[in-house]
Amino acid sequence: MNGYSLSEISEWVCADKKLFGTVDRIVTDSRQVTPGSLFVALEGENFDGHQFIGQALEKGAVAVIAHKKGEEPAEKTLYVGNTERALRALARLRRIKIDPVTVGITGSVGKTTTREMIAAVVRQKYRTLTTQENLNNNIGVPQTLLQLTPEHQAAVIEMGMTALGEIEELATTLLPQVGVITNIGVSHMERLGSQQNIRRAKLEIVQGLREGAPLLLNGDDPLLWGYQNPDCHVIFYGIENKNCQITAKDIIVLMGSTTFTICYQGEQYPAHIPCMGPHNVLNALAAFGVGVCLGMEPKEAAAALDKYQVSGWRQKITPFHGFTVVEDCYNAGPESMKAALTTLAGMPCQGRRIAVLADMLELGYLAEQAHRRIGELAGTLHLDAVYAYGPLSRLLVEAAKESGVPDTAWFEGKQALTDHVIDGVRKGDILWVKGSHGMALETLVEAVYQQA
Repeated sequence: MNGYSLSEISEWVCADKKLFGTVDRIVTDSRQVTPGSLFVALEGENFDGHQFIGQALEKGAVAVIAHKKGEEPAEKTLYVGNTERALRALARLRRIKIDPVTVGITGSVGKTTTREMIAAVVRQKYRTLTTQENLNNNIGVPQTLLQLTPEHQAAVIEMGMTALGEIEELATTLLPQVGVITNIGVSHMERLGSQQNIRRAKLEIVQGLREGAPLLLNGDDPLLWGYQNPDCHVIFYGIENKNCQITAKDIIVLMGSTTFTICYQGEQYPAHIPCMGPHNVLNALAAFGVGVCLGMEPKEAAAALDKYQVSGWRQKITPFHGFTVVEDCYNAGPESMKAALTTLAGMPCQGRRIAVLADMLELGYLAEQAHRRIGELAGTLHLDAVYAYGPLSRLLVEAAKESGVPDTAWFEGKQALTDHVIDGVRKGDILWVKGSHGMALETLVEAVYQQA
């Protein structure tokens, strides 16, 4: 199935009529239109693809899908109730036609790292498509599935959400054969209001699982431990909770890597991941579990974890001019911030362990409390310095100072923080840089490399 039948598409999206012929690709960005394309005109809060239908046709689109009527030629236009739903329908059609092994991952923290670890394992057995960058929402997931080709044997797909109902929509598009939930945190508390609602939203993945399909859950998370569902096969993984089916022991955190032993069905399997911290061991246990569920030998699945590669501002360790930078500024919430500072505290260091931080966003009524607790944690862990910027991080720095961190500084703007870090960093120091993606701390890291 390299092309798409327009007549089948017409039926699948419940269009107002049937068109005939074929298209060779489906796109949602008019700039990506090539001759033979089908253009889907999406409409969002800040954009409207219907404005670019004419441009798409001029560039050679065979047909377009729209939900608003304009001056476009009717003989080339399929009108539907909603183009976003139509896009998901097309992605589901592609997924069914290609029929790869599918794995769906969701959770509050660690989705992307877990996804990449799972992909590293699954690739040892299958030619695998995986989510790229952060294309994990109601547009990105369908766009990813539309990239499936007959050569793909598996798809490892990350699913994010901002509201109730979104994971269900994505899961019923993907129809995963294995599901994974990494944890239930407090991200999106601003919109969802409670962790129970976040739990409810994440568990919507069950709506897309086939009957009896494995669902791997983090058994160290009290909001997931004990979950039961007769329609799926629940498997728990964890470190602290030894009642889980998949556990780990003998965890040794090194500079840039972690070794541990996986315990599964009465046997033990040595494992290594090229990243640091028990939180990443949890992610690795999920990946191991997926591999076993897909028929891999446990020894093979454990060994495959070493193939994982750190990428995209996620805990990448970079030695530079005698000091070390940990680039961990893709995103941040209380759970991942706690994991980062705990790992920093345990790293071998010839100088100072310095946390360079920024606000954690979308926490709603928990925001002030969460920032204060991270500051208190920095003192409990005996970090040498905490520097931060952002209105909420002021509370974090105040709490860090009160908790005994000897060197603290808060800055209203990112440039002032950047200048302070560059002026003060010394040989032997470790700079762990972390904040929510919207705080754009990657520019601070880039400035350090250019000026320090």
